[in-house]
Amino acid sequence: MKTLLSHFRTATLALSAAGLFALQATAMPVVVPDQVQPVVLAASDCYAIGQQVAEQNGGTLAKASQSTRGGQPVCVIVILVPGKDGQRPRRSEIVVPLN
Repeated sequence: MKTLLSHFRTATLALSAAGLFALQATAMPVVVPDQVQPVVLAASDCYAIGQQVAEQNGGTLAKASQSTRGGQPVCVIVILVPGKDGQRPRRSEIVVPLN
């Protein structure tokens, strides 16, 4: 079972890399605007949301995964918040709706 999973991961990574190379090869030149435009998040993903939550709480992102709770898509974010007075980090799990 582990061998099958290992082969599946390798194949997935290889196909992803091939797709990225093909995408770059067919990409059109990018026009750089004269003015700096604000970045607009068009589609949110759990990793980006996790980075924001970790930054807001003063910790580091340990895990970000998508789940469904109550029929709604959510992100389950696990962050490690530094302990006080040299103690070990505290693990905090936060559930955020996926927008």
